Amino acid sequence: MEAGTPMLHPRTNTPEETHMAIIRASCPDCGDVELTGADVTVRMCANDGQGSYAFRCPSCRMAVTRQADPRIVDLLVSSGLDLDVWRLPAELSEVHTGPLFTHDDLLEFHELLAGTAWFVALSEMVER
Repeated sequence: MEAGTPMLHPRTNTPEETHMAIIRASCPDCGDVELTGADVTVRMCANDGQGSYAFRCPSCRMAVTRQADPRIVDLLVSSGLDLDVWRLPAELSEVHTGPLFTHDDLLEFHELLAGTAWFVALSEMVER
């Protein structure tokens, strides 16, 4: 199994509890850690199908995110984890025209904001 791929292990703590999947994942600092389904977030982008899972290491508390291929996403969801489906921002598909915004443009804008008549100057720039 590839590095960073979570492994699922069924576990029953007491007769009163239902089966709960224990997920073994890898923290970059602590190595293998055991998590429950409540500790892991599974996400998938609706636009391109890219999947990932994230968790906070129970030992060092570091936030860890890993890419997950569709097989891993299906495995985690079939074990009872919720799937959070998200979309890329619509702005990524907008068509932009005109010259690119440069570092010089940013410096000029900063100098404009440092002055007292920035709103008038900005309005004139937009009206052009």
